[in-house]
Amino acid sequence: MFELVLQRPVFVKVEIEEAYEIIRAGSGTGPAFLTCEHASARLPEPWEWKKDDRWIVDTHWAHDIGARDLTADLAGAMGSVAVLSRFTRLLADPNRDEQHVDLFRRHAEGRVVRLNEAIDDDERRRRLDRLYRPYHAAIDRELARSEAQVVLSVHTFTPTYEGRQRDVEVGVLFDEEVELAGRLNAAIERTGLRARLNEPYSGRAGMIHAADRHGRTHGRRAIEIEVRQDLVTAASVREEIAKAIGATLG
Repeated sequence: MFELVLQRPVFVKVEIEEAYEIIRAGSGTGPAFLTCEHASARLPEPWEWKKDDRWIVDTHWAHDIGARDLTADLAGAMGSVAVLSRFTRLLADPNRDEQHVDLFRRHAEGRVVRLNEAIDDDERRRRLDRLYRPYHAAIDRELARSEAQVVLSVHTFTPTYEGRQRDVEVGVLFDEEVELAGRLNAAIERTGLRARLNEPYSGRAGMIHAADRHGRTHGRRAIEIEVRQDLVTAASVREEIAKAIGATLG
């Protein structure tokens, strides 16, 4: 499915598939190739929410609130290509490797996630083959065609996690890219936002799986940005972040 959208100052083409969507902004030759692993809370058929899971729908457990909008704004600002997931992270988390303990999250806020209560080998394979693997395959295909030297994964985080308040507003996550992360962090801080390196999660603890995986495969630099969800819903905040990142990478 294709959709053309006019976003000033660039044309944006959106291609929609079952497991992912691709945003092509402008020439698509921007300095960063964007991914968004937790863009959607969509639960495709034949899966259905269990009654006891209704509380979790549309929360930060199901997707990264505001991440899709931020990814689209970044793509537009830089004239970049972005690949975004179209399924809830609770079905299979694209930012975890296939052997990770939280690939299929079992608990949230001390409660059992009924969707993932009993996953046998067939169900595991069904989710990976239909959603997780096609998403990552799309990144590989698009990145192989791209000249962008940076893979930038876009995420957001809740201001309160299991009862703990977070005062950081933007996190720049990295493993090996110390210099690049430092420049991005400084640029974001100049907007007035409180930015920190490897918070609230650390790229050195395996928390930038998608960017790191595809960056290594294609010989690109890997980094991830995390923005607090109570801030990222404001278009003005997204615009400032997009300008800061675009100026740093461009």
